[in-house]
Amino acid sequence: MAAAGLKTVILLSFVLAVGFLLIILSCALWANWLPLLVALTFVLAPLPNALFAHCGGDEFSSYESSTGPVDLGRFITSTIVVTGFALPVVFTHSEVIRPGACVMSIIGGGLVYATIIAYSAAFRQDDSEFD
Repeated sequence: MAAAGLKTVILLSFVLAVGFLLIILSCALWANWLPLLVALTFVLAPLPNALFAHCGGDEFSSYESSTGPVDLGRFITSTIVVTGFALPVVFTHSEVIRPGACVMSIIGGGLVYATIIAYSAAFRQDDSEFD
């Protein structure tokens, strides 16, 4: 992949700002600040992958094989992501927040998580010493 430039950083920061704006508006428009928990879950979601990614095998193991800690990190990350999408739905079903706030917080949270994933993919450091 080509080196990510300034345009990539500007685009990702714009999408991140729109995501946080939707989450904050979902809280402020209906005077209920519980959808702000969605932002917290989507910001914390990539941390297990980042922490457990370096617990893989050595350079002699095959590329497709993964170890237990790597799979555990992926499982915890997927659990946090599903929680981030399901929490506003559960709040709406129990009539704690309004349906409009639910939709706005889910879209905003998805934008925040997609931005974090896109940033980590665009600025990934390859460990190959032969490139």
